[in-house]
Amino acid sequence: MAEIIPFKGILYNVSKVSIEDVLAPPYDLITPIYREELYRKSPYNVVRIDFGKEQPGDTEADNKYTRARRYLEEWLNENILIRSKRPLFYAYEMSYSIDGKEKRLIGFLGLVKLEELGKGKIHPHECTYSKPKQDRLDLLRTCKANTSPIFSLYKSPDKKISILLSKFTKIRPYIEVADADGAIHRLWPIDGEKDIEVIQEELREKDIFIADGHHRYETALEFQKEIKGRKRFAKVNEPFDYVLMFLANMLEEGLTILPTHRLVKEIPEDINMRLSEYFEIELINGDFDIPKRISGRRYVFGFFKNRDEVWYLLKFKGGNLSDVPAALREIDIIVLHDLVLKKVLREVDIDYEMNVTKAIGKVRGGEFSAAFFLNPTKVEDVEKAAFSLLRMPPKSTYFYPKLLTGVVINSFLE
Repeated sequence: MAEIIPFKGILYNVSKVSIEDVLAPPYDLITPIYREELYRKSPYNVVRIDFGKEQPGDTEADNKYTRARRYLEEWLNENILIRSKRPLFYAYEMSYSIDGKEKRLIGFLGLVKLEELGKGKIHPHECTYSKPKQDRLDLLRTCKANTSPIFSLYKSPDKKISILLSKFTKIRPYIEVADADGAIHRLWPIDGEKDIEVIQEELREKDIFIADGHHRYETALEFQKEIKGRKRFAKVNEPFDYVLMFLANMLEEGLTILPTHRLVKEIPEDINMRLSEYFEIELINGDFDIPKRISGRRYVFGFFKNRDEVWYLLKFKGGNLSDVPAALREIDIIVLHDLVLKKVLREVDIDYEMNVTKAIGKVRGGEFSAAFFLNPTKVEDVEKAAFSLLRMPPKSTYFYPKLLTGVVINSFLE
């Protein structure tokens, strides 16, 4: 069973800093230019810990990871960061607007005991890359802390936790801040013993699905193995046996998944003929509102190529997925990758873009030869993939809004 426990979180001291100046988006969304902006915002911005800059003259003894550890230690000593006096959970709400609709997602931050993925109650759904994992591992080794939470989901029709968390929204939050997209993030400590029991009891037998943060979870597992490998006698339930997670009920209406479209550098001249083996192809002239034309339609994709003034609707004919597990054959991203990127384009290198207009612009500008557009992956597809013990391609899901880094830190050191 999944084990979820409260912890002594490290939070910014709101009497010492302006909270809007010290938080940051997840490291993988931060461009070099934006990182410079975050550095300028405050000498205490969490980016210096979570995603610091390399400097000329860096050495093994003095580098962005050792500087991260030094910042964490110094800010704690200066009371810029403060540690909760007793183990707590933390309610975390995000209010945002998407497609003209006002939405709210509420969950909580806690520690989840590490398990081998797919062998217990914690399930992944996406493939990962080695480079980001190495960076996260070096940071974890040096700081001995989870500096940003993993976004995870559970499924509970009872919604007892949701009801509990909603009562906190009626009181003043410890943190309230807008992110760069305008989403409002709020945080409340949960210190009541009965409240903590309600959370632990509802999740006792529940499966946990990693939504965003696969690299961080796999890094935490690797770090745990390293530490235990060096210890002759390992204790039960040591700090590194747990990882910081945000957990939300996947049955809540506030959950949003956005699509990430695919860009390809090169396509064969007879691409349309090759695609016609698997898809009905409809030419669309003049109307480039691609999301509207494909919205809600299973197995339907947009395709734009070679700076054309037209684009194409690709409608999957069915079949041709015999090598894909039955449970995954209804997932659009699987169809696109298995038939188009693997078979038609034969494992071509791809890039990613969320914004349709920008993707079209990159093709028209000659940076890429073609773009494929798809609908967002459904949350039930995430569940299917997780239970099938198979991973979707990288960037199959984009959960929105993103959690802010620095809201709560979990240190393994007292």
